[in-house]
Amino acid sequence: MTVLPRHRWTAGLALASAMGAAQAVPWTIELRNSAGQPLANAAVAVELKGQPSKAGPGAKAEMAQRERQFQPALLVVQTGTPVSFPNFDTVRHHVYSFSAAKKFDLKLYSGTPAEPVLFDKPGVAALGCNIHDRMSAHIVVVDTPLFGKSDAQGQLKLDLPAGEHRLLVWHASMPTPQLQAQALQVGNSAGHTTLSLPAGP
Repeated sequence: MTVLPRHRWTAGLALASAMGAAQAVPWTIELRNSAGQPLANAAVAVELKGQPSKAGPGAKAEMAQRERQFQPALLVVQTGTPVSFPNFDTVRHHVYSFSAAKKFDLKLYSGTPAEPVLFDKPGVAALGCNIHDRMSAHIVVVDTPLFGKSDAQGQLKLDLPAGEHRLLVWHASMPTPQLQAQALQVGNSAGHTTLSLPAGP
């Protein structure tokens, strides 16, 4: 039995519930930076008309702290997802964000805080540690269950129904914290979209 990557499995569930009998086709989204090179570790999301914008019951995510680093450094979640911040280091951390997308403050702690942080509106949240200035990460919150991160080749593969959708992308080297949006036209067979971003390597 073939096990699908998590983002494709999530996409299949969303399409089945939100799009009914609409047939999905494999679609590759490829991102390039300002120098034309593949852009890895970028947040990618596709919004479909009529799909659920909020995460369903049981949704959860995790951003850990190991060796005085956030892991992963980029996390993409659907709006309404609670995120936990377990600390696996032997030192305490003070995790915070002042971003408009989510303001929170987890003061000095070890282990895992009792309550996760609910990311309840879309946008990009920049995170840091008030004790270790070199620690930084981002959580990108999107109004769609169809999302993922670009791989080393700058690509993300999703199963999408034919039609006009909305493509959202963001990378940490972009000059603004807003996701870049554009129309995405998907046909009746497998396809490919290449997008250049105002981002560095």
